[in-house]
Amino acid sequence: MPDQFARKFSIEVTRPPASEIAGLAEILPAGTPIYFSAVPTVTSEELVAAAALLRKVGLEPVIHIAARRIRTADDLRHLLAGLRTEADVRRLLVIGGDVDSTGLFADALAVIQKGRLREAGFTEIGVGAYPEGHPRIPRERLAASLDEKIASATAQGLRVHIVSQFSFSADSIVAWLKQLRGSGINNPVRVGLAGPTSVPALLRFAKRCGVSASLRGLMSGAASSLVGHLGPDRLVAALSATGAELGDIHPHYYSFGGVLETARYACKAAQTDCAAADTGAQS
Repeated sequence: MPDQFARKFSIEVTRPPASEIAGLAEILPAGTPIYFSAVPTVTSEELVAAAALLRKVGLEPVIHIAARRIRTADDLRHLLAGLRTEADVRRLLVIGGDVDSTGLFADALAVIQKGRLREAGFTEIGVGAYPEGHPRIPRERLAASLDEKIASATAQGLRVHIVSQFSFSADSIVAWLKQLRGSGINNPVRVGLAGPTSVPALLRFAKRCGVSASLRGLMSGAASSLVGHLGPDRLVAALSATGAELGDIHPHYYSFGGVLETARYACKAAQTDCAAADTGAQS
């Protein structure tokens, strides 16, 4: 039987070329959610084109909407219309974006409140969360913001799931999930995990994203002997062992070590031949 935690995974990518998108379609089951990052240099036209290509090859595009990079309401409307009409995008990940605001939307909540996402034809959004905290936002504000975003989206008839920042500490993830469930938040959670990549790359991304402490814990004692690519095996095993205790949770793999290698790893962790069968990747 496929592992129930690992079975319904999603993958996050950053500007993959058409050849990699085609490669993903050969590896993954139809409908696998592919989250497309809104990096500062990507244009709205590129986002729409990438979403259309993902849809064309049978994958499920989930496009990042970075609030602080959207200058005007017209810019947002134009982007949303393109995603709906040209790529049939139904789900978005609404984030603040770690830059200073350049326009109307100060944060993700502003997009949810003012963006008329349901009217534009979207049915579900993801919102970000941080098991290890955020380097620039107090924990109390993070918790309040999550409540506000879920409440606002739900009131508009949008389904909401949570996508967490990646962590290297199973204890931190489990403690955070227990706190989340204990506070009455039962929305599905896509747990951020770093896909297989080299130790230097992990160190670089961990420092950039403020999760260096849990990476040091993971590597303590064995760091000098680690060679090649390191995958999140321990975290997948630990989270799989929780069973249904923590509700609807599944992996969200960040493809730091390469899109196709991450896809192959996700299939292996799911204990299934993804290319041969639909593993129920959609939420």
